[in-house]
Amino acid sequence: MTVFPDLPPSVAHAIVATLAAVVVVAAGVGAWRVRGTTAVPAAAWAVAAAACCMAVEAWAARGGLADLSAVASARLVAVALSVCPAMSLLGAKRPQHGVWQVIVASLAVVIAMPAASAAVVRPGSFPDVHLLARGFLLVLVVAGWVNFLGTSKLAAATLLTLGLLLLARPFLPGVDTAGAMSASWADIVGAGAAAAGAVTAMLPPKPATTESISTPFIALRDTIGSAWTLRIAERFNATAESRGWPCRLSLAGLEAGGDPEDDAWRPQAGRVFESLMRRFVSRAWLRRHGVRTTKAADG
Repeated sequence: MTVFPDLPPSVAHAIVATLAAVVVVAAGVGAWRVRGTTAVPAAAWAVAAAACCMAVEAWAARGGLADLSAVASARLVAVALSVCPAMSLLGAKRPQHGVWQVIVASLAVVIAMPAASAAVVRPGSFPDVHLLARGFLLVLVVAGWVNFLGTSKLAAATLLTLGLLLLARPFLPGVDTAGAMSASWADIVGAGAAAAGAVTAMLPPKPATTESISTPFIALRDTIGSAWTLRIAERFNATAESRGWPCRLSLAGLEAGGDPEDDAWRPQAGRVFESLMRRFVSRAWLRRHGVRTTKAADG
């Protein structure tokens, strides 16, 4: 027994398509906001995934897909694209971030392969996703959420993850694909959660600090997640310890100790910080976030 009354399939698909359109717009805005960072490919993947979902659901609403199995195959393609943004962020370091997108695309092809097999080899059947592939898909979705632990975008990431899990549920471990595809209310809830998460991610955060290192660091943390920013903090802290600087960098920003009047270490710390950040952002991005860039940081 479902919590919500059953809806005509065309209506349910139309609602999901509309909510996916909201995600397309939010992802497009996000792509503009992250310009100058290595997160641009991830934003492009998000636009592509949401646009694919919107197209699939709109096509299904108009009766363009033959049956529920065809909808499932098309949905699997959209789900395969949906894990690409999170995977793109895990390789968001220059100079390899460009080549990394080939790996991300290959991953999407592998996940979507059962849809092609069902369409070509077994027309009219549901995509047969292997148990290992189902488990791997679940791991990929959860990994994208874990990357935003410790950031101000955790609420948005949680909503997006919940939405993706509901939309991808026919292809997750222990779920019957045919039965899951018939639960239209779950699709609507999932698409609604994803749309809410996308809109929440676009809300500007409250300025937590005006410190010259903390401000851009936190902005990057909320853009690419905690995995790479923790690496930046680790490299910065190693240098700070070796040079005796009274400061440490964490996900919360720069924590400076020692004599407040002694700031002789700050110019050198700023150059080291900029050099580390340049693996992920452009000089223009740094200037937009209050950093006075130097050519020495490219070394």
